[in-house]
Amino acid sequence: METTLAPSKEKKELIRRIERSSGTEISRCYQCGKCSAGCPASSGMDYTPRQVIRLLQLEMVDEALRAGSIWLCATCEICTTRCPRGVDVASLMDALRREAWRRGMITDRRVAVFNDVFLKSVARFGRVFEAGLLLEYNLKTGQLFKDTELGLPMLQRGKMHPLPTIIRGHNAVRQICDRVQRMEAEERCE
Repeated sequence: METTLAPSKEKKELIRRIERSSGTEISRCYQCGKCSAGCPASSGMDYTPRQVIRLLQLEMVDEALRAGSIWLCATCEICTTRCPRGVDVASLMDALRREAWRRGMITDRRVAVFNDVFLKSVARFGRVFEAGLLLEYNLKTGQLFKDTELGLPMLQRGKMHPLPTIIRGHNAVRQICDRVQRMEAEERCE
């Protein structure tokens, strides 16, 4: 269901929606590069945070939504903190991820699988069940033995538990997850 935006008017409206969703204005960015210089993930990105903003400034929205960078962003907020113009780059990257997800423009299927498995774990237990996350993710992505050598040392050090722990109030977390899913479904219908 991938869509390509053609007319400039549609692109401008999408950019405005992304700005509203992120609470930031891309026009404030004057391309100083401080966000990219501080980004711990920039070395693995196809476009640095500064370049992603520049794509949007040039109305190259499709390229920004297809960028692998938006999925590598850890939302650590270093870019946002360093910005002398108050551009919330981390929130912008998050808004781009949501829009790419909504449009079916995910560049790597593993991202979608991880997101699904992670959120299901949180909804079910109120927190992430790491061993279950690892097993389900590896099964769904066909990487059965990926990182298995890390499991035993993590179990021995108490960093991961073989059985899930259900937190107090996990039903409230489930209700939040259900509400978010309903909101996302309504947004897709718009």
